[in-house]
Amino acid sequence: MKRAPLGNAILAAAALAVTFALPAQAQLTMPRVSPGAKVTQTVGTTDFTVVYSRPGVKARTIWGELVPYGKVWRAGANEATTFTTTDPIQFGGKPLAAGAYELFILPGRDEWQVIVSDTTGQWGAFTYDSTKDVMRVPVRPTSVDPSQEWMEFSFEDMTPGSLTVGPSSTNLVLRWEKLQIAVPIVVDVNGKVLAQARTAMTSLKKDDWRTPYQAANFCLMNKVALEEGHQWLEKSLGTQENYSNLGLKARWQMNEGHKDEAIKTAEKAIELAKASKDKPDTAPLEKLLAEWKAGKS
Repeated sequence: MKRAPLGNAILAAAALAVTFALPAQAQLTMPRVSPGAKVTQTVGTTDFTVVYSRPGVKARTIWGELVPYGKVWRAGANEATTFTTTDPIQFGGKPLAAGAYELFILPGRDEWQVIVSDTTGQWGAFTYDSTKDVMRVPVRPTSVDPSQEWMEFSFEDMTPGSLTVGPSSTNLVLRWEKLQIAVPIVVDVNGKVLAQARTAMTSLKKDDWRTPYQAANFCLMNKVALEEGHQWLEKSLGTQENYSNLGLKARWQMNEGHKDEAIKTAEKAIELAKASKDKPDTAPLEKLLAEWKAGKS
């Protein structure tokens, strides 16, 4: 038997080494027909996130054909749509705990059901299991003009809210082709802030006047837990009297109808501010004081 020339053997070994040195076949990232999307919204201090894929109309009949009536739909394309809330909320008038869920929809000719499912990671609605339903929210679709080509989730119609907490509700809206649905969401902003304040009061540092001041200011601005808020204001004043908490005390006294006391407290606050090295802006309180003295408030 003839032996292969040594040079050929070396070349073959080198080729084999190169073959094993090549990286594994790369996976191409291809564009999806229905692109992925994510929409987020903060209401109060609660964060909402919807992750979904956006199918297009593409001259098709959507409702009743592409998306059949009476059949559970993934509320989008590709993976099932997910909805996440960082706090307990009211979703469609029903309590929903904080967490991540999947959203499905059961469309009908007149009424739809928005389904919140305690599942994650599903592809479409092919393995949808009704025993995992957390709730079903009935909604009625309304007309859209102009037509929406790419399916879209959005958070709309937020309540104006107060000066200190902002909105406390919004609508989760699904809009596609010539229809849309809206699910109302309500957040207990006051309840959450008050709970945080109560917890904070149990671990205050000795020189911390700001935390009880902020909590008391929240109570007065939103007219909630006023008795508790008054105690927090006194705690702040007991730690350190300054322009901020004395100004709040003056407004609190005026709110309770003690005008003469409010004027004296406001004057003291302004006097402290002008003597302070920090030189806080006293214009807002001075304006209030002038109005009180003129009998405008």
